[in-house]
Amino acid sequence: MEMETESSGIRSSKSRSWRFSKETLLLAYQSFGIVYGDLCTSPVYVYKSTFSGRLRLHEEDAEILGVLSLVIWTLTLLPLLKYIVFVLTADDNGEGGTFALYSLMCRNSKMGLLRNYEMPYNHQAALEYKPGVHCKESNAGLKIRSFVERNLQARIVLFIFALLGVSMVIGDGVFTPTMSVLSAVSGLQIKFPGLHQNCIVVIACVILAALFALQHYGTRQVGFLFAPVLIAWLACITSIGAYNIVKWNPSVIQAFSPYYIYNFFKQAGKDGWSSLGGIVLCVTGAEAMFADLGHFSKLPIRVGFTAVVYPCLVVTYMGEAAYLSKHHEDLERSFYKAIPEVVFWPVLIIATLATVVGSQAIISATFSIISQCRALGCFPRVKIIHTSNSIYGQIYIPEVNWLLMLLCMAITLGFRDTHMIGNAYGLAVIIVMLVTTCLMFFIITTVWNRSVLWALLFVFTFGSLELLYLSACLAKVHHGGWVPLLLSSLCLLSMSSWHYGTFKKQNFEVQNKISLDRLLDLGPTLGLVRVPGIGLVFSNLNNGVSPMFAHFVTNFPAFHRILIFVSLETQIVPKVPLSERFVVGRLGSPEHHIFRCMVRYGYKDAKRDSHNFETQLLMKVSEFIRQEGDADMARNVNSIVVTTVSDQVASALEGSKKERKKRVAFKGVFEKEKMKAEVQELVEEKENGVSYVIGHTIVLAHDSSSVLKRTAINIYGFLRRNSRRPSVSLGLPHTSVVEVGMVYRV
Repeated sequence: MEMETESSGIRSSKSRSWRFSKETLLLAYQSFGIVYGDLCTSPVYVYKSTFSGRLRLHEEDAEILGVLSLVIWTLTLLPLLKYIVFVLTADDNGEGGTFALYSLMCRNSKMGLLRNYEMPYNHQAALEYKPGVHCKESNAGLKIRSFVERNLQARIVLFIFALLGVSMVIGDGVFTPTMSVLSAVSGLQIKFPGLHQNCIVVIACVILAALFALQHYGTRQVGFLFAPVLIAWLACITSIGAYNIVKWNPSVIQAFSPYYIYNFFKQAGKDGWSSLGGIVLCVTGAEAMFADLGHFSKLPIRVGFTAVVYPCLVVTYMGEAAYLSKHHEDLERSFYKAIPEVVFWPVLIIATLATVVGSQAIISATFSIISQCRALGCFPRVKIIHTSNSIYGQIYIPEVNWLLMLLCMAITLGFRDTHMIGNAYGLAVIIVMLVTTCLMFFIITTVWNRSVLWALLFVFTFGSLELLYLSACLAKVHHGGWVPLLLSSLCLLSMSSWHYGTFKKQNFEVQNKISLDRLLDLGPTLGLVRVPGIGLVFSNLNNGVSPMFAHFVTNFPAFHRILIFVSLETQIVPKVPLSERFVVGRLGSPEHHIFRCMVRYGYKDAKRDSHNFETQLLMKVSEFIRQEGDADMARNVNSIVVTTVSDQVASALEGSKKERKKRVAFKGVFEKEKMKAEVQELVEEKENGVSYVIGHTIVLAHDSSSVLKRTAINIYGFLRRNSRRPSVSLGLPHTSVVEVGMVYRV
């Protein structure tokens, strides 16, 4: 029998291991359609952008070998070493991206400004996470943490720096689809030299519209649809690259030596430095690997990039360099010119499809990072649709999707030139990478509790390279680089204003809340009237009465006979069982009929059916009343069973024990009848109608406020008026909603 149990345990362990590996391979397959597309389509435009300036090729091929060596080592140091090895480890409960680093830092120290915001809570992850368990915090790390925690200005600068990275990711989400699709469609001019640029732009816009129209199907479906395209693309470019290496110049393999980088700058000088703005495009999409972490997990992304993507890209860049070393005249169309004539049309079609796939990486990353900002109170209310039952991070945001589409089309129609778009694109990419590197310094020292020397080594190794690329990109600000700076400035202004306004609004509510007992004590003075029906008051406060409801009662001294204060919370699980969804408690004495209920949803639970919500909530309230009555009866019974000397003395004084039992039994019947009456009243009041009371607040700055504060509050008010209303997000019936208007002077 024991052997049988042991063998079954082994079989179950093997099945779990097989299921784990199968799920990992499945996620790795899907990741090809989502994560690496941007990186894998970079060869279409890297060499073209690099040689778009004054840099030219000479007979000794020092420039082409130097550019190739720079590309190889940039791919090795940034995507492979920095992101795959180090940055992916710094996830925040499975979420990645620039803001996830800041969120992780906030939850493990007091260095951030987001401590007051409620986040979806993953209990299992919290149990598994043990900050500082590997090593003791260093003195230098402790000093850094203490300095930032004590210095408000330092915390504000750090917060704005994190938002800058987020803004650049959003800007990257505009330029990636534009650059990728326009570069691919431009290949048509190889076969049709007379094709007007306007036709290229129109075709690119049509493809962009189709790409964004597919987003509502979700990451899983899009990943399955796009993954075969990208795998076919990698197979094509790797085969063509290997063919070109063998046919044109096998000696390009020497570019693995860093000596050719030194020789490149020695020969090219300032022109070589200026060309770095094009070379940096070889790592576009590296940040998306981290930002898209919530859509998948670490292991599938690491396996896919290390085993497939990295070697394929190296061979592709080497093949194009080998072709260019023998065809200097084809600099402007080197990628398409290097394709053998026999397979040109199939590769062009796959290239166009692959650039669509390439755009998917940064679009998904933009959704993820905006969702994180929304959860932390740094982005206006938008509709977030979770498209997976098993992975929390797979989401779709309609408003952001269509806004990105309009911006992409505006950039395509406005620039019409991949050179200028490339300048803007490179600047956005490198700023995001530099922000990630700087935030990793704080993660290494204050969250991982490692030595400051290790953190400085990390920053110096990767930050010096990124600063070099940044200097080259900044020199091209007047040639298109100003666009991402403008877009990121607008995003930064909007997000910082929303965070500031939300913070001030919550502070006002906390400082002006009143206790329920005080409100009820004022009842006779105010002449409060209890009207028929049930009132569901939505509030973010866990205790006390919000100033919105106090304002309502003060100006209209009446509320429903049964009052339930409701607060909503979203958990990081797909579905919360109905038995665990509602947590009900009573406020005040039973005769007041006032309750508080916390409602916990999973991210896939439907929230828009108000009728079901009413029914489920009132059933839980009635269950609470019955349980409360049963507990009172149980206490009465226990008072009979447990006899003490004082009980016996009391029995002798009050009468026989039998009479005492009768009185207690009568009291139990009375409590039971009282409980039934309260439940019956709940049913009757539901028939009288259920109303939803929510706040419609207007936040204004004091007249004495500074110009900066008034500007921030005005921007916050504008965003609130034009974002999704709470009643619409909750799916409340318009005929039953009572909106209480109130002005908050902050």
